[in-house]
Amino acid sequence: MNPGIENLSEKKLVGMHVTMSLADNKTAALWKSFMQKRGGIKNRLTSELISMQVFKPTHFAHFNAANDFEKWATAEVADFDNVPVGMDTFILYGGLYAVFDYIGLSNNPDIFQYIYGTWLPNSNYLLDNRPHFEVLGEKYKNADPNSEEEIWIPIRSK
Repeated sequence: MNPGIENLSEKKLVGMHVTMSLADNKTAALWKSFMQKRGGIKNRLTSELISMQVFKPTHFAHFNAANDFEKWATAEVADFDNVPVGMDTFILYGGLYAVFDYIGLSNNPDIFQYIYGTWLPNSNYLLDNRPHFEVLGEKYKNADPNSEEEIWIPIRSK
């Protein structure tokens, strides 16, 4: 599975976030809360949703399932006017990303093992310290083995 390499433009995101770890995964609760309130986001640019992870710079160098990171459930917006109560803003700065078109269950450890353990070490790129995210479009279906999403991994040239 080879990714497309894309230069992402800056995005304005509105959503909710929690601090969690892989060992203490709070993704389901975060998304349940976000989905109940997403109708309050009036200036969305697309119907897609973005699941984003903001890792500390040492997260992958000293990987441990107990390492904390920020998990976001978001939507892209035109501006930060009228942010719904209980939601926060995030500017996702642009940069180079490897984009994997993935079909299968979300957060399947096999796809991430392939990306970080096989593809990345054998590519012309290094992992960059920017947010990682998944774009959940109209073909995304939670907990469905036929679900489709895009996995965006921040990279820089070696």
